[in-house]
Amino acid sequence: MVITETSYDNLHLVTASSDLPDLQSKLESKFNINKLRKLLVELSEDYERIYIDTPPSLNFYTFSALVAADSLMIPFDCDSFSRQALYRVIEQVEELRLDHNESLKVEGVVINQFIGHTSLHQNLVDELLAEGLPVLPVYLSRSVKMRESHEVSVPIIHLAPRHKLTREFFGLLDALERAV
Repeated sequence: MVITETSYDNLHLVTASSDLPDLQSKLESKFNINKLRKLLVELSEDYERIYIDTPPSLNFYTFSALVAADSLMIPFDCDSFSRQALYRVIEQVEELRLDHNESLKVEGVVINQFIGHTSLHQNLVDELLAEGLPVLPVYLSRSVKMRESHEVSVPIIHLAPRHKLTREFFGLLDALERAV
């Protein structure tokens, strides 16, 4: 494992290998799903917070991350496909909680790609709230700035510090800090 410093204060990265898709079946058979948890225990001596970003699929890597995590945030793009995926993730979290990580907590559902002036998006969010899902109170708007940020590999808070989406991210961070 290589921990890479970045040009941003208090941000270090451990990147995944581009070979992971090819290695998945080998890793599943050889490695214990608790291996990442053990590594994070060691890293927690040096880091206050560790965030794991997983691909949007329920595979070995995601399960390993959920076994290792204290809590998770579930991104939700405002559409019916994401809604079904959200339910599947919540079901999987419940199963993992029973079998591998009883302290795993859904910190919240992050509303992403939100267009506030559309009734479709607002209705979807209202339905999630009515179902009792822990929807975080700040919704992240759809913006081309996010794609631009990805394109130039610069965090949006540095690329566009005054942009609406940047302010929403800081609002989301504040909401999470208050919850902890």
